[in-house]
Amino acid sequence: MLNILQILCCLLLLLGIMAPACDGDKYLKKDMILTSAAFKQGEPIPVIYTCKGEELSPPLSWNNIPPNTLSLALVVKDPDTTHGTFVHWVAWNIDPKRKELPENIKEDAPETLMMQGTNGALKIGYKGPCPPSGTHRYYFILYALDAKLDLKKSANIAKFEKAIEGHVIEEAQLMGTFKHVL
Repeated sequence: MLNILQILCCLLLLLGIMAPACDGDKYLKKDMILTSAAFKQGEPIPVIYTCKGEELSPPLSWNNIPPNTLSLALVVKDPDTTHGTFVHWVAWNIDPKRKELPENIKEDAPETLMMQGTNGALKIGYKGPCPPSGTHRYYFILYALDAKLDLKKSANIAKFEKAIEGHVIEEAQLMGTFKHVL
């Protein structure tokens, strides 16, 4: 059933006033966007954020969070390992009113900022890129959720993924690379 906005859009289209596509939602909804001041989509992650540098978490910012979002969650994954995907960071219950995470989030960050789980190195918090060889891709994935997660601080990726089932409203990705250097 067409809503009023879609009907209005179609009428404006017929009159030649609006661009094609009578899907009024396309004119209202903007996709969620995840960015970093440290690197752009598809570009190398600066050494300071890796095991070859200070292993700081990079600054991240986002826009266009869906209005019905109750919490945000973040995962960083490397799918290019020989033994499956390596998880570099898992964090949840980030306040959706926040627009960014600053550089260098520590493992003992206050729970008012976010909760952090166990990464692939079995430590809580961020683990910087450290490929054994070649160039690897690192996917920073931000999830808009319709619930706050009830997970213990030490939760791993499996528990996190089970907890977000059925609660993901939208997600945004940022991919950076890092090359093994001797």
